Amino acid sequence: MEKRTLGTSGLEVSALGLGCMGMSYGYGPAQDKAEMIQLIRAAVERGVTFFDTAEVYGPFTNEELVGEALEPFRQQVVIATKFGFNTAVAGTGGGLNSRPENIRAVAEASLKRLRTDVIDLFYQHRVDPSVPIEDVAGAVKDLIQEGKVKHFGLSEAGVQVIRRAHAVQPVTALQSEYSLFWREPEDEIIPTLEELGIGFVPFSPLGKGFLTGKIDENTEFDKSDFRNTVPRFNPENRKANQAIVDLLTRMAQEKQATPAQVALAWLLAQKPFIAPIPGTTKLHRLEENIGGANLRLSADDLRQIGDAAAQIDVQGARYSEAGQKMINR
Repeated sequence: MEKRTLGTSGLEVSALGLGCMGMSYGYGPAQDKAEMIQLIRAAVERGVTFFDTAEVYGPFTNEELVGEALEPFRQQVVIATKFGFNTAVAGTGGGLNSRPENIRAVAEASLKRLRTDVIDLFYQHRVDPSVPIEDVAGAVKDLIQEGKVKHFGLSEAGVQVIRRAHAVQPVTALQSEYSLFWREPEDEIIPTLEELGIGFVPFSPLGKGFLTGKIDENTEFDKSDFRNTVPRFNPENRKANQAIVDLLTRMAQEKQATPAQVALAWLLAQKPFIAPIPGTTKLHRLEENIGGANLRLSADDLRQIGDAAAQIDVQGARYSEAGQKMINR
């Protein structure tokens, strides 16, 4: 698979990474650990070198899974994890905590769970309004100087926070949602990242599964699937948003590809410093996604998709009200 560099940092990753959250948390019951270890190792064999986890996924179990799966390949791969929640309270319900002493404690615990002596990319999971971002960046800078972390990242941060953090410790990557289903980063975020030389790691590049074309208004999610709480995924909005899937399906038929592959190829074509992290728990989906990294869309294809998508008004908020409050813009 082609490699990409996240901004001007020198951090090289596969063009497509693998988001590992759903293996342990978020999209229904946790999957079988042995099967997920096999899947992660299958990704490495197919050229994926960029793996994304977080202490809060589980909490803790996803980091343990990723650490065990990647231990034999540690020198070949880039592992990203995150800090910033109060995991002492089960799940993410404990609120935010980016106090410097917590950042350090999370780093030490994550290193053990990931079975490594250095975290390649350490993201603040959500901006904590009670802690100045300069203090957060300073805490990560100390960990970098000590050799425990290589690169600093932010997630769902707005332009002002990115600039302030970057002035203290260069930010290697921003992770935020971006896809044909959610194009808000095009307005201010992406131009700022380009200006500052920061890479962009889109999560949910397939719209939390919606852009695969395998979800419609009749789909029923497991009771523990967080999409049940997302307004965009209520049946009425799913029906209204089908137009974006229909657009991808038409282009996919022309290209002898799948809607998911077209969605990923479109995203990769936007900027050379973009490295999406689609998640999956199935080998055939992993292989399908990797096919998206090999699909080339012409300038005319991209214009057609972009123009048609711009005419579609996606319905429904992308987070519950509580989740929305944690987004910094």
